[in-house]
Amino acid sequence: MEEQPVANGTTMVCVPSHPLIKHWISVLRNEQTPCATFKNAMAELGRLLIYEASRDWLPVVNGEIRTPMGVATVEFVDPHEPIMIVPILRAGLALAEHASSVLPATRTYHLGMRRDEMTLEPSLYLNKLPDKFQEGSHILLIDPMLATGGTVIAAVDLLKDRGVEDKQIKVISAVAAPPALRKLSQKYPGLHVYTGIVDPILNEKGFIVPGLGDAGDRSFGT
Repeated sequence: MEEQPVANGTTMVCVPSHPLIKHWISVLRNEQTPCATFKNAMAELGRLLIYEASRDWLPVVNGEIRTPMGVATVEFVDPHEPIMIVPILRAGLALAEHASSVLPATRTYHLGMRRDEMTLEPSLYLNKLPDKFQEGSHILLIDPMLATGGTVIAAVDLLKDRGVEDKQIKVISAVAAPPALRKLSQKYPGLHVYTGIVDPILNEKGFIVPGLGDAGDRSFGT
C-alpha cells in the first residue's frame, strides 16, 4: 500500500496499489464508459477500498469450533459491534453498494448533501444519522469525490456532533485532490482517508482535474 503524507497535518492518506483499483479508476475516468458500466466500476472500486480500510480495524471475537477433523481456534468479526456505513448521496450510494458483502455486520445511515455550483458550499437536504453513536463505533464515511473538501468536512462535523472521535472514522473516496486533503489534515488529526487516486488540481468550478466528471450524474444517468 502506498501511503501519501499530507503537509501541515497528520491525516493519513492511503492509496492502495492493487492493480484492480487502478483498473477500475481507469474505467471510471473514460468519458466513453456508459452509465451502467460506470456505476458497476464505482461499486467494485468501493468494495476494494472498503476491504483495505477495514484491515486491522474490525472488532473481533476469539473462540473454538469443531471442524470435521478436530478443534480449531478461530476469530470472527464481532457481529455485536457493527460497522456504520455513511454514504453521502447521490454518488456515495454507488461507491458503498458492496459494503454489506465485504463486512459481515453493517448499518447504513444516509446523508444527502448538494454543492452550490456558485459558492461551492454544501447544503444538507437529508440526515438519517442517529442522535448519538454508540461508544467505540467504527464509521466508514463514503464520499466519492474529495475536491474542495466542503462536503466531507460538513459530514465529519455531523458525526463528531454525535459523539464520534477522529480515530473512529475512515473516509472512502474514489478520487481526492490536495485542497480537500489539506483541510481534512488541518482540522481532523488522526483521520484516515482511503482513495483510489490523488489528482493534482481543481478547475475554476471546483471539479477535480483530470478526475472523472460528476460521479453522481455518471452513476445514475441524471
